[in-house]
Amino acid sequence: MSRKVLATTAAAPAVGPYAQGIGFASLVFASGQLPVDPKTGALAEGIVAQTKASLANLEAVLAAGGASFATVLKTTVFLKNMDDFAAMNEVYAAAFPDSPPARSTIEVARLPKGALVEIEAIAARID
Repeated sequence: MSRKVLATTAAAPAVGPYAQGIGFASLVFASGQLPVDPKTGALAEGIVAQTKASLANLEAVLAAGGASFATVLKTTVFLKNMDDFAAMNEVYAAAFPDSPPARSTIEVARLPKGALVEIEAIAARID
């Protein structure tokens, strides 16, 4: 089995010494995706736009590893403020309409770049 570093310009670049994702065997581990526009580096404004942007970056990293939202097994959502849970959840639900994955949602004190949300995932590769 080999470990493959995933990198794509379709998602925001990593903001530290870590990979956007790692492929290993039949799994894809996507690092937490911030709501940063990969072309401009701008942070989206508001929880709805930030959740959409984080999910778009997550989808791009998953695709780079041969996975998709349909094969996601587990996500972790990091929220700056749990008061944003309902708005985030509405956007999140649209990304996983049929059979949502397992998920944890955690309120955190701070996120990189002052983001309101960050989302990571573990998925199975599409064979």
